Amino acid sequence: MWSAAFAKDMLRAWGRNWKRFVSLAVISMLGVAVLTGIYAGCRDMFQGADRFFDQQRLYDIQVVSTLGLTKDDVAALRAVDGVKAVQAERTASATVKVDGSDESVTLSEIGANGMNQPYLQQGRLPKKSGEMAVTRKFVRDSGLTIGDTLTVTPKTTAANGTSDDTADASTDKNDAESKESNDDSPQFPTKLTITGIVLDPLDLQNPDGYSQGAFRSSATSEYTFFLPSSGVTGSTYTAISLELDGTAALDTFTDSYDSAVRAVRDCIENQVQSKRQKARRQQLIDDAKQQISDARSQANTKFADAQSQIDAQRSQFNAQVDALIQARGGKPGDDAQRNAIIASNTQLTQAKQQLDDAQAKLDQQKTDATKQLDEQESKIESDIPQARWYVNTRSSAGTFSSLKSDLSSIESIGRAFPIVFLLVAVFMSLTAMTRMVEEERGLIGTYMGLGYGSGAIASRYVLFALLACLIGGGLGDLIGFLGIPAFLLIVLEGMYVVPNVTMLYDWMYGSAGVALFVLGIGAATIVACWGEVRQTPAALMRPKAPKAGSRVLLEYIGPLWRRMKFLNKVTARNLFRFKGRLFMTIGGVAGCTALIVCGLAINDTVDALPATQYQDIYRYQLMVVTDHNQLDSVRQKLKNDSSVRITGDAGTLAKVESGELTNAAEESETVQLITVPEAADLKAIADLRDADDGEPIDGSSIAGSNGGVIVSQSAANALDVHAGDTITLENGDVERESVRVAAVSKSVIGSDIYMAADYYSHIFGADSDTADGDGSADTVADGVAMNAIFAQYQGSDDSQIAYADKLAKDTDVLNVVSTADMQRSFSFDLMGAVVALIVALAGALALVVLFTLANTNVSERVREMATLKVLGFYDGEVHKYVNREMLLLTLMGIAVGLPLGRWIGGLLTAALNMPGLYFAVTVRWTSYAIAAVVTLAFALLIQVFTNPVLDRIDPVSSLKSVE
Repeated sequence: MWSAAFAKDMLRAWGRNWKRFVSLAVISMLGVAVLTGIYAGCRDMFQGADRFFDQQRLYDIQVVSTLGLTKDDVAALRAVDGVKAVQAERTASATVKVDGSDESVTLSEIGANGMNQPYLQQGRLPKKSGEMAVTRKFVRDSGLTIGDTLTVTPKTTAANGTSDDTADASTDKNDAESKESNDDSPQFPTKLTITGIVLDPLDLQNPDGYSQGAFRSSATSEYTFFLPSSGVTGSTYTAISLELDGTAALDTFTDSYDSAVRAVRDCIENQVQSKRQKARRQQLIDDAKQQISDARSQANTKFADAQSQIDAQRSQFNAQVDALIQARGGKPGDDAQRNAIIASNTQLTQAKQQLDDAQAKLDQQKTDATKQLDEQESKIESDIPQARWYVNTRSSAGTFSSLKSDLSSIESIGRAFPIVFLLVAVFMSLTAMTRMVEEERGLIGTYMGLGYGSGAIASRYVLFALLACLIGGGLGDLIGFLGIPAFLLIVLEGMYVVPNVTMLYDWMYGSAGVALFVLGIGAATIVACWGEVRQTPAALMRPKAPKAGSRVLLEYIGPLWRRMKFLNKVTARNLFRFKGRLFMTIGGVAGCTALIVCGLAINDTVDALPATQYQDIYRYQLMVVTDHNQLDSVRQKLKNDSSVRITGDAGTLAKVESGELTNAAEESETVQLITVPEAADLKAIADLRDADDGEPIDGSSIAGSNGGVIVSQSAANALDVHAGDTITLENGDVERESVRVAAVSKSVIGSDIYMAADYYSHIFGADSDTADGDGSADTVADGVAMNAIFAQYQGSDDSQIAYADKLAKDTDVLNVVSTADMQRSFSFDLMGAVVALIVALAGALALVVLFTLANTNVSERVREMATLKVLGFYDGEVHKYVNREMLLLTLMGIAVGLPLGRWIGGLLTAALNMPGLYFAVTVRWTSYAIAAVVTLAFALLIQVFTNPVLDRIDPVSSLKSVE
């Protein structure tokens, strides 16, 4: 039990050790702040996004089909167990003029059931036909604003998964049938007025924020216009969105949400998908046959009318001939006399020939029409492909995956760094509390002699450490849940637009963070006390015997040891004499130095990415994307410019399109598909080397029907894709097929997938626009229509960027990518902000650690310092005597911490699996130098605070203190 005197003495002892108290509190504060701060910032953004998705009722599952969807599909999906609400949606592709060039745009109907609602940022939502809402990205790029009017041009080909050619199977010449077939596809007004600016819940990327285009955007730019149902026609839907029971109450970024969605998706795929795919195809077949039947009936009617006209004209002609026969006294109706009269009259001969020709032409038309309709009817089954459903979840929705990946990767750093902080905190608390206990050995012995138990005595020190830890942990929670998240959210809001993000306190995680440091520091304090309280009171009340000296390794090197000065010999012996202090100091300094190196390593790695990708890997300077039909004209323009160099007469052509990669775990990532005519053409585009051994990749491995694809490492790493794996690949026409990964190539930025044209056509089939005859023969390879040119530019980076900007304004050009511009514009401010935060906290930890070690070193050697002063040492000589040892120990800690930081940095960057980025660890020598200099600077700064303490040591009182 405690007495009042015991408690009062305990409080006084705490007051005398306020420096240790502050050190333990600050170390705990920094550790808890790192543990909770990065986590809290990411969690606030996660929860803000989850609330936003629920508020806008973003779909849980969305179904699209290659042949479009109907009301019967809606009814079938509504009947699935677990489905709460269903919304059929219509979209169409169009082009719009932006800064003089045609840009692709998706016209999207605002759902009538309230799902996938755009978030209004300015103005109002459209209500009537001819009105629309646009995104801020379009407003920024086009210069238009609310109230302006524009005209969009619908694309002639089918869009968004619907197929027009299935309805055209009847006949290409029948206008009525073509009109009937197109009436089912979505049709939108083309003259539109902007009424509002909205945020697309499928695209949260901030158009006015930090540049991510260098590693996330594809070669095509797309906008989305939102229109009301009024004015939208067509009974075929492009997508059906589903809202599931109970998912709104779940966090969309958790495994529990994924499991709930997966259960319903499996039910759809197993019970509904196959039936509705067959039914949709059969419906199109029946419609096509009916259209042909109608066309046959219409043709027969027209032919019958034409035959009636010919018969009437022939009857009239025969009547005229019979009249001539009768006038000559002959017998009307006699064929021989008719032929004679006709033969004798040129006009009659010509008239008869015209009638015969008309009859022959009509007969031929009947034969041709019948043959054509018969042929088309026989081809219906083969021309109409099998319907394919794609059952997508939120993970495939726009920026959902990139947001989740970015935050999860940063969150992983927040879980890794506190481990180092905790280890350093345990070391420092063990050092500080061990010294505190040793200083009060006599007092401990006295209390034990008075009958106080070991637990009561140990509680003096355990409560001291725990109180410091609790106060520091509480301050750390404030910084972690308010300060650091506020800083991170500023950076995150520059990358993503998530409305109404609020900072929330997670009491369980915050309490667990404090408890973790309380347990660690408390355990270290108990260990420090245990060594003393288990001794007898008599042993404790006697002074502790000085540690015996021992020979060190340098003493065995005679020539060196003999030439060392006396104080240097004393320093060498002292370093290894107090081994506990040696290891604690080296360990503490090494941990802090490692943290600084680790943070700088991440920064160096990010800085090295653009040069590695755009100078060492890519071999082109310009990628020009155009329409296939304009490829020849654009290529000629490039040839006519002397500063542009293209390989060979044809140049390096390719088909560039946006797609999606899905791994076996059904995790997806947006990618850029690059298809070349021949595998050898890839050498002019990129230096493709195997990600494992660095050897050049053999192009023959991707050619032919048994080939495969080359996946860039920056795309494969995030989804754990390896050579030999089978993945699902979606092309620009929303066709999905399983492909083999032939190799994974070294790459650090971008999500490129390379393949040869013969393998592409084997997987996805020939392009529909290769049969129109436009373009030269070399712009089509194995049925794949090329749409891009890769070229080298001879000139400075500034002139290359200026040329790309000029070329992008050409009406025939869809987009131009300049590697110089990409390298300059590459920015990853989120990682830079996290690195700056980590380095700052690591520096603060280093300062506190060195302060704690220096004070402990001085306090345990007061009698030694007093003896030196009695022997005649000046204050400056005492300073050098003590500080020399601390500097040497600091240098040893730095020597250990530099490689340790490189190793930890490698582990952390390997854990940062972000789409479109691969962190190949790079550490500049300057980073090692900065870490070493910063740690040394802190060590020298600490001397400013410890030197006055040494000056205040009174030799007489210090030497008497044990008596």
